[in-house]
Amino acid sequence: MSETHDHSNEHDHATHTHDGKPIQEDPLPSLEAQILEASVRELLIEKGVISADDVRRAIDQVESRTPALGAKIVARAWDDSEFKALLMSDSDEALMAFGVDMRPTELCVVENTDEVHNMVVCTLCSCYPRPVLGVPPAWYKRRDYRSRAVREPRAVLQEFGTQIPDQKQVRVHDSNADLRYLVLPQRPAGTEGWDQEKLARLVTRDSMIGVSDALAASDIGG
Repeated sequence: MSETHDHSNEHDHATHTHDGKPIQEDPLPSLEAQILEASVRELLIEKGVISADDVRRAIDQVESRTPALGAKIVARAWDDSEFKALLMSDSDEALMAFGVDMRPTELCVVENTDEVHNMVVCTLCSCYPRPVLGVPPAWYKRRDYRSRAVREPRAVLQEFGTQIPDQKQVRVHDSNADLRYLVLPQRPAGTEGWDQEKLARLVTRDSMIGVSDALAASDIGG
């Protein structure tokens, strides 16, 4: 395993001040940025570096990825102790079972427990396990989330409606170009005997980033 760049918050019991505003989505890119992107893309197509079909296929591939795959991985880990052990120790091999190969990027899976709650951020940009979770939400890329998640994680979690008991430690993990994180949320109570398909319905994108818990068993019908 390479160095994890774990920014575990050692002072998460301290009182922090903040503006109290929930994380908001960023506005669309400026008109200048959109014009620049279109100009560069058209120039690359004109020079034969890429084709319009290449661009279309790349967009389709990115947009086809959703957190549903991550939910299936989490559900299997909840249901299959051997797979969970493999996922925690050798995520590359575990992901192969789902047809995913993230190499050379490393995926580190961190587990929420009764003692520890994990939360993921990328303080430099928006590094994110896209092959497993798809496109990151807009708030994940915002500067206020990227900075405040490290400084005052409990305050940020509260804005997502997630209350962490004082006795539970909050660990903030900083993703980078070489290393991405996936949170394995705690399995909700009352789900004994559930199959993996039903368990996956409890797993949300936000729970795999760590800003929320998995849904409760009572939150889904059937």
